[in-house]
Formats: sequence, C-alpha cells, structure tokens
Amino acid sequence: MNFVASKDDLIKALSRVEEPDLKQDLISLNMVKDIAIDGKKIEFTVVLTTPACPLKEVIKNRCIEAIEAEIGTGYEIDIKMSAEVTSIRNNAPQLPGVKNIVAISSGKGGVGKSTVTANLALALKKAGAKVGILDADIFGPSIPIMFGAEDVQPLISPKDGKNMIHPVNQFGIKMISIGFLTPADNAVVWRGPMASQALRQFFGDVDWGELDYLLIDLPPGTSDIHLSLVQTVPVTGAVIVTTPQKVALADASKGLSMFKQPQINVPILGIVENMSYFTPEELPDNKYYLFGKDGGKELAKKYDVPVLGEIPIVQGIREGGDMGRPLAMDDENPTAQAFRETAEKLAQQLAIRNAQKPNTERVQVS
Repeated sequence: MNFVASKDDLIKALSRVEEPDLKQDLISLNMVKDIAIDGKKIEFTVVLTTPACPLKEVIKNRCIEAIEAEIGTGYEIDIKMSAEVTSIRNNAPQLPGVKNIVAISSGKGGVGKSTVTANLALALKKAGAKVGILDADIFGPSIPIMFGAEDVQPLISPKDGKNMIHPVNQFGIKMISIGFLTPADNAVVWRGPMASQALRQFFGDVDWGELDYLLIDLPPGTSDIHLSLVQTVPVTGAVIVTTPQKVALADASKGLSMFKQPQINVPILGIVENMSYFTPEELPDNKYYLFGKDGGKELAKKYDVPVLGEIPIVQGIREGGDMGRPLAMDDENPTAQAFRETAEKLAQQLAIRNAQKPNTERVQVS
C-alpha cells in the first residue's frame, strides 16, 4: 500500500525550511496556510512578508526539496505564494492604515532622489503592494511633474466631522504634494515653521487609507522638514540616495548620520547609488563610471548598511520623469530591472527590520 502523507508529515517537513532573511522556519513564523492533502496531491500557501520578495522561487524550491526528502517523491505539489506586508505600526494612532513609513533622503540636491522615489513606488506597486508618496519637498516639489499630474487637484470631502484631503491617484500610486495645492509657476515663499506645518497637515488632514508603504520624498540636506517628520510620525526606516562622487557622498554621510543620532534613531534600510555608470545603447556591455566608482559601496561599508541598488545613467529615466511616466512602468526596458531589484531589496530590508528591531518612536523635543 502506498504511503499517503498527513498534515502533520507536511508540517514536519516544512519546519525544516528556513526563511532566508528572518532565519526561522516557515512553521514557526506562521507563514504556511491553507494546507490541503488529497491522496498524492499536496496544496498549501506560503504567506511572504512582502509581495516584492526577491526570494520567492528560493523558498518555493526549498519547500519542494524538504517535502521530497521528508515525505517522498511522486507527489503533485501545488504551492501558492501570497503576501502580507509586515508592520511595527499596528494600532498606530496616526495613519493607522499605513504599515510602513519610509523616508527617502539625500544630503545633497540633484542626486535624483525624487526620481528614485517615483520609480521605487511604481516598482513596489507593480509587485502587488499598496503604495503612496508624500512629497515633503515643500519648496521644490517634483512628484506632480514626474507623474504627469501637474494640473490635478486633490478632492476634499468630510469624514468623521472633519474635511479630509484625498490623495491624487496616478498609476495606482496615492500622492500628495504642495505642487497639487499651489499654482505651478508660483514660488512657495514660507518660513520654516510654515513648511513644517504643511508637512504635518499632509499626515493629519489627508485620508491615506490602507497602504503597505508610504514613501516620504524629503528635501535635500537636514532641515526643519526632517525634524518635523520624525517628530510627527514614527518612521519605519530611511533610505539614503547618493551619487558616487566625493562631494555627494560627504553630504549623504551627514544625512545618514542625522537619522542615526540617538535622539532620532531611525533605522537605515540602505543606500541607493544613483547615476552609478553610463552604458551607451550601441555598446551594451560597456560601463563608464562618469562620477567615480563604488562610492555608494564605500559609504555602505562605513556605516554597515546594505546597498539596495545601483541605478545607471540612462536617457530614458530622464525622459520618463519629464513626460510624467516613470521608467519603472516599462517592463520591457532593461534599466527598469534595476529599479525592480532595488525595490525588492528595500522591501526585504523592511521585513528584516520589522522582525528584528524595536518600534521607532516619535522624537520628543522640548
């Protein structure tokens, strides 16, 4: 008589499968759901920590190998992969539906921070996540242009006795920016406290709904806006965007150090090196390091944080931003793969951070 596996046999087998990032087995992490065994057919679902998980196939193959080693061969194995984004913000009083708040920062202007933010948001969205962008660059908002929404105005409607702003929804990304609320050609001439108040309103007066990731596109440097951010909401983690040259790295180092200060203590999720290299279209195997080489890697090594991605200089990135259609939307473009891989590593680092580090607290300044 042929041996037929039981649910307990399957659980025993899968308890030998380690989640590569969290270093615990799938059963202990409660990642295995909906087990069904019918004769020689085994079905179950693995619930990943993010839909942008870069290790989906690795986990699936390890499950199959464990089943064959523990139970035997000859089974029809159907493994479904779903995702539930992890969060350390459960029951947060402000933005209760937002699972992760991620600051995208740079020490220096002109390094492509808003471009990186826009393309990471779209890459996460295409992976299946719910994503929003808060454009915190009050004096130089770029997000409306990059998403082709300069002429769009957000709607306002009452909710629970209060007038709430509805984010602009473009390409499935929820967005808010001062650029949606002021004439495009007008300069915002405000003192620091007014800009900080605008940022606080973007959190308190905007109906963000349910989001897996809210990316905060910060202005360059370390300013009132940065301090207001960490005072207003607990930030899950920060991403530092830099280019490889020395002057950008020096400023990025200052921006990174700000988040690591004991009174702020926002975990650094990693470094994104933008404009890493140039590859001519007619010479696809050649890389020219116009701004230097390995600057992002050296910065990451100095502070013991990962490099999330190296984004090349490509004309299509600039064209996508100017036309209001970020490059990450184009599945056929090879450069979009760099943004997809960077988004996957960001999601991966967030899952590790949520599993291993304590909650970030709002900064209290007397």
